[in-house]
Amino acid sequence: MPENILFLTGRLAEPNLKKTLESIDSRNFTFDVRQIGVSVAALITGDMIKRRLSDCSGYDKIMLPGLCAGNTDELSNHFGAKFIRGPKELNDLPEYFGSPAQKTLLDKYSVLLFAEIVDAPQRTVEEIVEKACLLKESGADVVDIGCLPSQPFPHLGETIQELRTKGFRTSVDSLSSDELLCGGKAGADYLLSLSKETLWLADEVESIPVIIPEADSGVDSLYEAVELLIKNEQPFFADSILNPVHFGFTESIVQYFNLRERFPEIDIMIGTGNITELTEADTMGMTALLMGIVSELNAGAVLTTQVSEHACSVVKETDLARRIMYAAKQQSSLPKGYSRDLLALHEKKPFPVSAEEIQKMAEKIRDPSFRIQTSDEGIHVYNRDGIHTSDDPYEIYPQLNVEDDASHAFYLGYELAKAEISRQLGKRYTQDRNLSWGCIVPDESSGDHYIEARSTSRSKTK
Repeated sequence: MPENILFLTGRLAEPNLKKTLESIDSRNFTFDVRQIGVSVAALITGDMIKRRLSDCSGYDKIMLPGLCAGNTDELSNHFGAKFIRGPKELNDLPEYFGSPAQKTLLDKYSVLLFAEIVDAPQRTVEEIVEKACLLKESGADVVDIGCLPSQPFPHLGETIQELRTKGFRTSVDSLSSDELLCGGKAGADYLLSLSKETLWLADEVESIPVIIPEADSGVDSLYEAVELLIKNEQPFFADSILNPVHFGFTESIVQYFNLRERFPEIDIMIGTGNITELTEADTMGMTALLMGIVSELNAGAVLTTQVSEHACSVVKETDLARRIMYAAKQQSSLPKGYSRDLLALHEKKPFPVSAEEIQKMAEKIRDPSFRIQTSDEGIHVYNRDGIHTSDDPYEIYPQLNVEDDASHAFYLGYELAKAEISRQLGKRYTQDRNLSWGCIVPDESSGDHYIEARSTSRSKTK
């Protein structure tokens, strides 16, 4: 038996909703559409649904508009029927129902995420703990305590002990044997970065070593250290070092590939900071690509840093990217369609509604409140007095007659600026909602909270 779904909507969207549902070729459900007495579907609230939806018996599910503020769990309990939330854009409904598979949960990953505090010796224990909390909230599994050459770190042991007390997994990153030994004895889970000459440290403490090539011997010294640790049946990570662009970047990727080919079963760590920190470009795309390399190499860990201001969200980006790559790999799929949160500047479908459809909606408006939408033809502002379209907000504003209403003028200027930015970048614009910037800025429209509408009604002019 196909599911029977009741779709709730507003007056303006009702015709397009019916048309869109009827156009779904692979539809395996029956449906009814019910508008509940508001013009704009996004303004529907949970309390409004409780008052106006008299009967929903006979339906397997009741779908709310994507931007509706109603709490689905609360409504399900109130009516004794399952309420769900649809996509934010009406034109995304076919995609929503087009695949028989449910949306993949990005709750699994196979790569440990190390996040380094590079200036730890210059911070107090309390400051290090505070920073560690922020890194953990962004997705870090291990907080890496970075040591600085020729910089005393007398509170290193105390730092590791305090972090362990608070439940953190920790590592110490230093070229000093004394600091590594101190961190290991204090209880650090991992030690970075040992070489063949300092492998003796792995026998002194219980910390898992992360080994790198010796500066003068190259990758051969790494191979020798790997073989020795394998022989001793000790756990470890091997890192052949990812070099910056134009300073051996491509060759270093080849070295990781050769390391995996030579030792198919070992754990590999890849540090991404030499790319994200030392390339003046947005880090989100770089991180996605780097995590794709990590996934193909079956690397078990990545080491990230957030030093440069342009790299301030790398940990959060890496956490999401590792989850996407894991899901795609498990399903033998391209890393597409799992999440939009690694798209900050652009959208897959920036203009879900055409200019013609907007024109038809504008013709039905009977109130003075302004609606703002975008299409590939421009910005559209309309109310009962007509529609104005241009790709330049300065051409639209003089026609809106709000020069005597400062607060409304401010609001319209703010919204038109967002609309212009969205069109310039190829992003979606939704009136009264912040632009989406992927995982780097939380999406205000996710969840069930209600966002109060701003002042959109046109004031009376003299």
